[in-house]
Amino acid sequence: MDIPPSSTSTTTTTDTPALPSKSRKITPVSQPIPILATPLSRSYAHIHPIALLSLSYACFPSLVSDPVPTLLSSLLPLSALQLSYTILCLPPHSTRNSRSREATSEKPTGSVPAKRAKKHDAGREKERESPRPGPRKRPTPKKDTSDPPLSSRIVPALLSLLLTLTLVPPILFAILVLFGAPLTTHLPHTYLLATHIALLTALPLFYVHGVDGRMWREVSGAALPGDEVWGGAVGTVLGAWVGAVPIPLDWDREWQKWPVTIVTGAIEFD
Repeated sequence: MDIPPSSTSTTTTTDTPALPSKSRKITPVSQPIPILATPLSRSYAHIHPIALLSLSYACFPSLVSDPVPTLLSSLLPLSALQLSYTILCLPPHSTRNSRSREATSEKPTGSVPAKRAKKHDAGREKERESPRPGPRKRPTPKKDTSDPPLSSRIVPALLSLLLTLTLVPPILFAILVLFGAPLTTHLPHTYLLATHIALLTALPLFYVHGVDGRMWREVSGAALPGDEVWGGAVGTVLGAWVGAVPIPLDWDREWQKWPVTIVTGAIEFD
């Protein structure tokens, strides 16, 4: 006698959810850096590129004739212009860090004690029983006066300048050599070029991001959001890259020698 298959026996299959694959891409967590909302900051943000172009134009004849003394003497006005830009237009990292801490400390914890919960419920019941008052006036929003004072921006700017001049030029010097800069000759030319690029790129980045390793991982991975600081750094690198194009051409011009066109392109594209 054949036994029919039982209709009550069912087989259930459970599909195990696939584990999400880990992505190695750097997800940016930083926010764009805005220009300070003061009339002086807005005005100098437009004046600064014109001042850099004027410095490049004024130094170009002497840069062609004698590059090393010109590059050395132009470090002081370039540092002054970059310091003025960071102090007048950008918020320092210390101020932004303290604001983020205050914002996180003001968030509610989410756990209410039992006594406070009972008082809250009793208060809600009284509000329901009592007649509703007239429409409440909306609180007037407070004006944003959170821009840091000028005195609190000078010390971070000087520290950023110190970090820029001591840490960044050796790294950029090695990168320039790897990209084709002369290794056995023109060493002062290459190092002064690296110092100029460091002042144009790293000084504002140190000022607004500090020495936070997470931010500098985003800088190295080109994952920062677009803003004035990051756009200026990218423009400087692209300008130096474009400035290297005329050097190997057989035009036999005096201004084609190393590193005249690279310095000019870096300043003009900043």
